[in-house]
Amino acid sequence: MEDMIPIPRLFGTSGIRGKIGNEITLKLITEVGMAAATYVGSKGHKIVIGYDTRTSNRMVENAITAGILQCGCDVIQLGMVPTPVVGYAAMKLKADLGIMITASHNPSPYNGIKLWNPTGMAYTQDQERTIEKIIHEKGFYKVSWEDIGKIKNNTSVIFDYINDLLSNIDIKGNLKVIVDCGNGAGSYISPMVLRKAGLEVITLNCQPDGFFPGRMPEPSEANLSELMKVVKATGADIGIAHDGDADRMIAVDDNGKIADFDKLLALVSSKIGGKVVTTVDASFCVDKCMEEEGGEVVRTKVGDVHVAEVIVETNASFGGEPSGTWIHPDFCMCPDGILSALKVIEIVEKNGPLSKLLDEIPSYPTVRDKIECENIQKTLIMEKVKEELPDRFEDVNDVNFIDGVRISMNDGSWVLIRPSGTESYIRITLESITMEKAREIRNISREFIEGIL
Repeated sequence: MEDMIPIPRLFGTSGIRGKIGNEITLKLITEVGMAAATYVGSKGHKIVIGYDTRTSNRMVENAITAGILQCGCDVIQLGMVPTPVVGYAAMKLKADLGIMITASHNPSPYNGIKLWNPTGMAYTQDQERTIEKIIHEKGFYKVSWEDIGKIKNNTSVIFDYINDLLSNIDIKGNLKVIVDCGNGAGSYISPMVLRKAGLEVITLNCQPDGFFPGRMPEPSEANLSELMKVVKATGADIGIAHDGDADRMIAVDDNGKIADFDKLLALVSSKIGGKVVTTVDASFCVDKCMEEEGGEVVRTKVGDVHVAEVIVETNASFGGEPSGTWIHPDFCMCPDGILSALKVIEIVEKNGPLSKLLDEIPSYPTVRDKIECENIQKTLIMEKVKEELPDRFEDVNDVNFIDGVRISMNDGSWVLIRPSGTESYIRITLESITMEKAREIRNISREFIEGIL
């Protein structure tokens, strides 16, 4: 009977995340450290830890470190670093686990924990469920006082990461780049890498500050108006923006416009070639570009860990989400916004202005919307969407449930309804052959969901 009691879910689509003092408590943080150490085998094993610029990060680092040490594992502290450095360090230092303390694009009051395998790949859902089970059952391995783990510091691996990045690209250094790190974890390393690549670099919001005074950490168009203006005013070739932990990259073209997320993914995918993995919410333009290059597109659930898993399963050459979370498996299995920036810059340097390259990619009107709702309402909403929403459309060709509910129409239009794994929203993503049809699909979908609420 005890086995029938559901284990509380702590992990969303991108680790554990919530407001400090509410969902993220010191007790939970310590128990995550204990569970992680128990999972990797406790005594004699080592875990690397990094954090972004949030004001609560040293507190979280101390609490999770205490849990790890109590179970006999050693801790290697990296300090304030981007998420890709943690994934790289786990691989480079042959650690048993990497831990990144970050809430990524969420506002200052939030924080979170994401776990990384020795390969640099994020923990899978099965691994996360095992961590949850250990915490739920209090099945922690504890050691006596003489076997408590030790703490070491390692900052030299950061320079290994930088050198390996630069050896992975072919940039002559002829471009002017504006980089906006949003006061986040990439504030030191991203500009340094770009300068070492020989580029002319101007920085915005590259002073680490957990209050994010320059802009909110989400690199959305609404938050990047300053970057867009500076790119245009200075005649820069490209603008680069990162989120709070720099595992993502958003580009601004030479005209000072945000690069269309799907088109940018399609451009990079086509240049890399081979087999590319992307998510169910990515535009059909990715398929079109890959088709022209003789490549292949494989789709999976939303979330970088799902993309990573399918990259490994299919031996793909590249994988990414339209959000700018891209994985370069020939370097590391951790999403890397800094390497992604270098790859885009390399393409621009060799092939011409980003605006021109993106204009050559076919456009399909795309709409991304979200409806605020309580987390407790998500299950009911998705059940009704699954059962009733397809009947609201006249020309349905296919309905699948890879991730949420994706409804495809006969003319190629599609709409994806899925609950956010990190925030209190139901997300609506759709694409159509005309903007008029796109608005119609959006209105039908939104009115249906709002009718349930």
